[in-house]
Amino acid sequence: MKKPAPQRREPEKKPLRWFVFTLFSVLLCLGLMAGIAVFAFFIQIDQSLPSGEALKTYHPPLVTSVYSADGELIGEFFIERRYLVPLRELPPHLIKAFIAAEDARFYEHSGVDLIGIFRAMVKNIQAGEIVQGGSTITQQVVKSLLLTPERTFTRKIKEALLAYRIDHSLSKNEILYLYLNQIYFGAGAYGVEAAARTYFDKHASELDLAEASLLAGLPKAPSRFSPVHHFPVARERQQYVLQRMVDSDFVSVEEARKALAVPLQIAKPKRWTLRELDYFTEEVRRQAEARFGRDMLYKEGLIIQTTLDVRAQRLAEKALDQGLRELDKRHQRYRGLHVNVPKDDWPTALRVLVNTNGNLTEGKVVAGMIKEFDARAKSCVLDLGPERAVIPQSGWQWTHLSEKRAEKVFRTGDILRIKLLKRQDEKVWTAALEQDPSMEGALMSINPLNGRVICMVGGRNFEKSQFNRCTQAVRQPGSSFKPIIYSAALDRGWTEASILIDSPVSYEDRSGRGPWRPANYDRQFWGPILLRKALIHSRNVVTVKLLESIGPNYTINYAKQLGINSPLTPTLSLALGASGVTMNELLTAYSAFADRGERVQPYLIERVLDRNHNLIEEHQVKKEAAIAPQTAYLITDLLQAVVQEGTGARAKELGRPTAGKTGTTNELKDAWFIGYTPSVLTGVWVGYDDHNVSLGKGETGGRAACPIWVYFMKEYLKEKPIETFAIPEGIIFAKINPHSGAVTRSDEPGAVYAAFSGSLPTPGTEPRAAGEEIIAEAPDDYFDSSNTYTPARLSPPPRSPSGESFFKSDLF
Repeated sequence: MKKPAPQRREPEKKPLRWFVFTLFSVLLCLGLMAGIAVFAFFIQIDQSLPSGEALKTYHPPLVTSVYSADGELIGEFFIERRYLVPLRELPPHLIKAFIAAEDARFYEHSGVDLIGIFRAMVKNIQAGEIVQGGSTITQQVVKSLLLTPERTFTRKIKEALLAYRIDHSLSKNEILYLYLNQIYFGAGAYGVEAAARTYFDKHASELDLAEASLLAGLPKAPSRFSPVHHFPVARERQQYVLQRMVDSDFVSVEEARKALAVPLQIAKPKRWTLRELDYFTEEVRRQAEARFGRDMLYKEGLIIQTTLDVRAQRLAEKALDQGLRELDKRHQRYRGLHVNVPKDDWPTALRVLVNTNGNLTEGKVVAGMIKEFDARAKSCVLDLGPERAVIPQSGWQWTHLSEKRAEKVFRTGDILRIKLLKRQDEKVWTAALEQDPSMEGALMSINPLNGRVICMVGGRNFEKSQFNRCTQAVRQPGSSFKPIIYSAALDRGWTEASILIDSPVSYEDRSGRGPWRPANYDRQFWGPILLRKALIHSRNVVTVKLLESIGPNYTINYAKQLGINSPLTPTLSLALGASGVTMNELLTAYSAFADRGERVQPYLIERVLDRNHNLIEEHQVKKEAAIAPQTAYLITDLLQAVVQEGTGARAKELGRPTAGKTGTTNELKDAWFIGYTPSVLTGVWVGYDDHNVSLGKGETGGRAACPIWVYFMKEYLKEKPIETFAIPEGIIFAKINPHSGAVTRSDEPGAVYAAFSGSLPTPGTEPRAAGEEIIAEAPDDYFDSSNTYTPARLSPPPRSPSGESFFKSDLF
């Protein structure tokens, strides 16, 4: 019997099962670990995400705008040039243009557009370059406002998470508001309003479809698509935006075609450089920063309303420039040329000239390049770019160059400064040779009744020097300080009819420099003269004696009462304006003379509003009674006589009641004229920034500064009514003898009118000048045989605590 064959055993499956189980377990563990890691990663990212709550109180840096008195924009201060504009003020086609260009499914997705990302990927692969982005408008808001600009995978995840959250916490319109006010458009413009002003010089609400579609193409690459620098590329981008609007059914094909056919007028980007700003605006900036701090000024979008009269500012700039050029030419200081352009560089040089010269108008000073010098006609032909200018011999004769010298000086390719006189035809001007003056000047005008600064020109060229000579320069005022001394004397009992002795005097100078002998400008002595005449003709020696009589310390306190805050040296040289002051201080002091004794501080800022137009600060005019109204009028009466009879005679051209005083310092280094009508007080200073340089022979305040004052005031007051100075109670007028000061008959030959306070002077009751005898009439033997009067030597005043000389200069 056969044994049954042994059955075949199947192989064990246990190892395979174990392997599968092990692999599954490992993968499961890895998956769990990865899940835990991913979860931890997202938890970490979530915890590190910035809060989106800040977007609900959107507070971006805004432009601080400065306006003139009549509402004209005169300056802007900012870190980012941005103006907030509500969504409701933007035209619908502008909003649609941005949605079409940046995020066509904006109203459909939840902050992150996966369909849009896939579509952009396909488009970019087809084009072989990046032509579309996958970021939504919400993601761009997140990237701009909440995240750093780094480009990492982690930041992208944060961006998507934040975009999702914000889309659920803000409305779509709120997100659009943030986007359109935040994004950068190039040329320093942040936000759509700034972009509209920058590229089209209009508000965003005024943009048409063509302009809106151009702006909508800029945020992707502002430099690359700049319509200023790359206009053809910008037009291509505009076409793309219009096509996207058609694809999104925002506009019809016909509307897009019409918009594309519209010629675009791109404005020159407005940049508030030194050329566009001026001394007034810079002084406003300086004061505002001191009051509110740098961050508030440059980031908080303040609205600063000022006192500036723009017309007055332009007239003042023109008057100062005219006066300085005339002064410069009087001394025939032609300083030659600075640049000669090689022929190969002429095209480039002419392009630069066209840009710097701007519009060519009659009377404008511009730069031109010499094309030829006609020796026979003795004239220069200059190229101005699209136009030419011809300088005849009469146009350069002020230089006193000989004909041979002129041929060598005027070389082909030289750059000259010229003044355009008149057109010969559409392309040719008749011109005169000019050069920029080397001296400086300043002009400041205020309303003395309230202190409003009408205009302020602190120098010849703000672009070259921002130093404000109206508020920052401390200069010796010369004789323009004398009205303060005479006002102090009037309050000590002196009158217009008081007699002063204009005669040589010597004071001991303990500094070791020898005796100080003050002198008059003409180096002559007039003997006994009325106080009235002494101020009218700005006599120095009698003013020194007058100051000695009333006392330097009393006068210094009096000056402080009038608003002079600069330190004044208590010496007799104070009579000649030896202590430095600012123009702002002098105008403050003179405001009391112009307004019945009430002093007012000049101010520039009328009011300041915040970004929401809430009032932060408003100037309140504070007038202080500095001197008696009668004293103020007596000084005004004397200063009117300065204009009618004395050193300020040039100001008579104004043809209306005017009071003023000239001032000239030692060696003709400073020239002043401070003058006023009842409602306008203006000061002019001329000199070099280097205190050691003289203006030149004969350049006194009456010759160098007063004409500038006249040029400005004549034009500024041209259409304004003529005003007279109000006479306060207690003022009496009488005719007096011009020699003795005695009240006389009205029909006496040579008698002059004088004003008095309270009552007429009684002979013999006037105050006595120190060391001098008060006399009614000069005796025949008043002068010695040499025609020189020598009074008794005065004892020197006490030595100053510092040991320095009390007498440092002879100022006129």
